[in-house]
Amino acid sequence: MSSLAPAPRFRWWHGAVIQVAANAVSFWPAGVRGDAAFYTAFHLPSYAPPDWLFAPLWLALNITSLVALARVANLDVAPSRRRQLVVVSEGVGWLLFAVFTTFFFWLHSPVLAAADTVAGLLVAAVNVALHNTDPFLSAAATPGVKPFQ
Repeated sequence: MSSLAPAPRFRWWHGAVIQVAANAVSFWPAGVRGDAAFYTAFHLPSYAPPDWLFAPLWLALNITSLVALARVANLDVAPSRRRQLVVVSEGVGWLLFAVFTTFFFWLHSPVLAAADTVAGLLVAAVNVALHNTDPFLSAAATPGVKPFQ
């Protein structure tokens, strides 16, 4: 009788659903209800990357974030408070990603957009601080922080 490993709790299609949902929520205010004149009125610096580079870079960042989420969600360790915090902070990060365009492009509020960005940085800091020993997940070593157990 062979012992089968438990099926992963987070499958590829979970990531696809998160990606599509977050981008749909993000697209609505900017792409459907957005004000094109608001964006085109910006004076970008000469060193700003070309517009066409924005979407592929965000896609790559989103995929790496989803892969990391899948790896944490599927760890073969007992659920811990620390692991739950990582998963919750990832969810908060995706929510912040999705609503940024509402704040900036629909409501035209740089203050709310900046608050969203700062909150996203705090969420990222929580994720780094709660890293584990998986070298793929650990962006940087955090002194004094023990890995998931």
